[in-house]
Amino acid sequence: MYPVIRLVKETLKFRGKPLGLLETHQSQHRCWPWDLDPWNELNNGRTLTLYDLGRVPFATRIGITAILRARHWGMTVAGSSVRYRRRIRMFQRIEMQSRVLGWDHRFVYIEQSMWREGEALNHVLLRTAVTSAQGIVPPATLIAAMGEPGRESPPLPDWVHAWIAADAERPWPPMAA
Repeated sequence: MYPVIRLVKETLKFRGKPLGLLETHQSQHRCWPWDLDPWNELNNGRTLTLYDLGRVPFATRIGITAILRARHWGMTVAGSSVRYRRRIRMFQRIEMQSRVLGWDHRFVYIEQSMWREGEALNHVLLRTAVTSAQGIVPPATLIAAMGEPGRESPPLPDWVHAWIAADAERPWPPMAA
């Protein structure tokens, strides 16, 4: 079940605390018993849900949520790559960092990571798309709606370009069994 109460709490906690488009949103989270897998650690699917709990208030703070609502747009994850490195156990607190890395002609690339006591636990790269009834909204249109027309994306890191290239090689649709 989606943790709606946690989402509302996170959203309210950061209401009225704006953030610049390229600034980092930091939030604190806890691994609860219902977040665990059979091996008593944070479930990999729940990890992505916790990243939602960081990304939604982040989007609100940088001003995207208000624009999405006003224009009847949506935002979706169009691809992701997760790297898991350390276990997160029941009741452990983690710090999450969320930030926009940049954008291209179709997608906005967001990086999120979970930390405990200065150690990186896991990391996700997200390719996100703003959508309308007509399809994908170009990031330049979103940035202009945010009051920054003509703003250029910072250069995407080489590892992001490598991921984009590798993902483009992946067959779609996947081969049927």
